[in-house]
Amino acid sequence: MDKVTRVLTSKPFVLTLWFGLCLFPVIKSVIEGHDHIHNNYFVYKGNFLHVISQQNLYASYPKEYFDYNHYGPIFSFIIAPFAMLPDWLGVLLWVVFTALLLLKSIQQLPISEKHYLLVILLCAHELMTSTANVQINPLVAALIIFTFVFIRNGKDFWAGLTIALGIFIKLYGVVGLAFFFFSKDKIKLIGSLLFWSVVLFVLPMLISSPSFIVKTYHDWYIDLVAKNAENETSTRVDVSVMGMIRKIAVPHLSNIVVLIPGVILFGLSYLRIKAFKNLNYQLLILASTLIFPVIFSTGSESPTYIIAFVGVAIWFINAERPLTWLDISLLVFALILTSLSPSDLFPRFIKKNYVEPYALKALPCFLIWLKIIYETLFRKFTQKDLNLPTATV
Repeated sequence: MDKVTRVLTSKPFVLTLWFGLCLFPVIKSVIEGHDHIHNNYFVYKGNFLHVISQQNLYASYPKEYFDYNHYGPIFSFIIAPFAMLPDWLGVLLWVVFTALLLLKSIQQLPISEKHYLLVILLCAHELMTSTANVQINPLVAALIIFTFVFIRNGKDFWAGLTIALGIFIKLYGVVGLAFFFFSKDKIKLIGSLLFWSVVLFVLPMLISSPSFIVKTYHDWYIDLVAKNAENETSTRVDVSVMGMIRKIAVPHLSNIVVLIPGVILFGLSYLRIKAFKNLNYQLLILASTLIFPVIFSTGSESPTYIIAFVGVAIWFINAERPLTWLDISLLVFALILTSLSPSDLFPRFIKKNYVEPYALKALPCFLIWLKIIYETLFRKFTQKDLNLPTATV
């Protein structure tokens, strides 16, 4: 048994599982032919093509893809190297790129190798759910983690870039400001954020035109407002706390009713000012920050949860030892209901009649997030960080 455990937690096995699971569904779609490549990739490609041709990024293009683009014009620069390749190669490299970026961000966390491998192992199946849909979410999660790492390492200039990039791609990056109080040079961080915001605002103009890009940002705002209204009545998205409540009990629930208490609870975590320099406390804030925008967003869908699940894994490796039955139960609950529920390993009847209609995928992450808030308020932090020898990566 010990030998099996060593193999299952070894670096070669975990990394093979990470890339193997994320690539398997995409390779399958490529082998089946062009028509089987996920629609999301063509939406991303269209972002680049429409920026350079100065066509409305948020209009309908049924001959190119059957959905709508909801990403900012700066995304055209990120997807450009992939969009210029043959589709089968571009989609494969895009998936590898996002998975590798998320892996590298986790490796840079101030944790031991065994801990980062455990994070990878816990998140591997959720990554497959995201990459099977060729999602952008592993990139979003990586940007949030890199922001945390840069701020903690005193690299506020680059933290400003990762925050701004996350905002200008999908708005989620704004949560990187949650690490503001960990910065040793807050003025530099603010200045860097402003500098990179100007750069990223102007950059798409180099491959388009100033007037078109300015109009595009206006169009993007209108698109996001309309998308939020649409999400509240959708069965595919709104896999959130609000969506769960709406679908179970209160159909016309206002987002504000849930968001305001959520923001207040999130803010209460910062009452422990003396703990700001403690690594365990900082990792709890990182975990909370990764989970919060997913479970409180009407735009969240099943593949979005790779962002939240990395937060779940970071919370678990940071939990006080010995582990309590509650911590273990919450993790198992999250693995089963959040991570496995979209797969064929989960009972189809329960998935189709309960999990999906009632947005129950959000429930375990919400409960864990509440546990994190409790820990940030009442856990006894010491000067010596617990259970977290620094990784040499």
